[in-house]
This record gives sequence, structure tokens and C-alpha cells, in this order.
Amino acid sequence: MLIEYKEITSDRLVEYSKIESKYRVTKKYEIKKINNGLGGLLLDLIDVEEYTRDFGDGVGRLSDKFDLSNWKFYIAFDGTRLVGGCIVATKTPNVNMLEGREDLAVLWDIRVIEEYKYQGIGQHLFDLAKNFAKENGFKQLKIECQNTNPIAVKFYHKQGAVLSAINEYAYSDYKNEVQLLWYLNID
Repeated sequence: MLIEYKEITSDRLVEYSKIESKYRVTKKYEIKKINNGLGGLLLDLIDVEEYTRDFGDGVGRLSDKFDLSNWKFYIAFDGTRLVGGCIVATKTPNVNMLEGREDLAVLWDIRVIEEYKYQGIGQHLFDLAKNFAKENGFKQLKIECQNTNPIAVKFYHKQGAVLSAINEYAYSDYKNEVQLLWYLNID
């Protein structure tokens, strides 16, 4: 298998959005507050009733919401088949995840289709995002994931990212998920 990686422009986001973005949930990190949070937090990995979390094609209409001129888009191909992709957001005033910072890049999306997971594609896409941030002078790469995705949690931790914020109320409409925000300092 020879995977090719390519930078694309935002006019191909409809094509990008066809790359499946889902994962099977069987465990999640439960947030336990010690002394109502004053004594710290514990994250316990617990079993949950299995379900599939599907993010659908949520990126297909990004250009309707944001100016994407400072964003980067990458896709991974196996022959002609799209098997993965990632999006990096930067320098866009109305994007809350960017915190109004000019020195922060956000890994907006990263996805690899099911049958291509665990083959290094996600790592390569992550490295493309990190290298873009480094080459363009960004100080940090911010990453969001959910407590229901322990594989992503372990992956970002392995990359050297630091779990820096937990928002229990970010996703009011989805199975008690908790938003986990990671920051990776760019050397």
C-alpha cells in the first residue's frame, strides 16, 4: 500500500467531507471531581454501552461560516481512494477555538477511514499539521477531542500535547460527552 498525501484548497471541501469520520465508542473517560473540583480532577476510563459516534460531513460547508484563506487542508489517498485528511485553522477572527491569538493553530479535523486506521496515516497527517504550524511560526497547536474517544486521547498524549482544559458542557446534545482541549507547544 502506497499512501499519497496532498495539500488541497478549500474548494475541495465537499470532496474532503466524504471521507468517513466516525469511531466506535466502548469506553470513555469519566471526569471525577475531588472536593467539587478544588481537590483536582480524576479521569477514569470506564466501559459504556457500545455506540458509533459519526461526525458526518460537518466540514463540507465550512466556507459558508468562515474565511478559510489562512487554513490548510491535507488529504491522504490510496490510489484514487480518499482514506484520510486533516484541516488546520489559523488567523480567523471569528473562530472561537483560535482564542483571538495570532500564534495559535488549531487542528480542526483529522480523520482516517476505518479500514485504514492503525497504519500510520493519522500520524502522518498529524505531522503535516504540526510541521505546517512550525514552518509558519505558530507557538502552539490546539487540539480538541472527546472523552468518548480514548484512542484519540492516548494519541494526542503520545504526541506530547498537554491536556489543558476540560469542558463538561460543550456538547449539550450528545450522550454526555466532555470536550478535552490539548495544547502542543511548537518548538
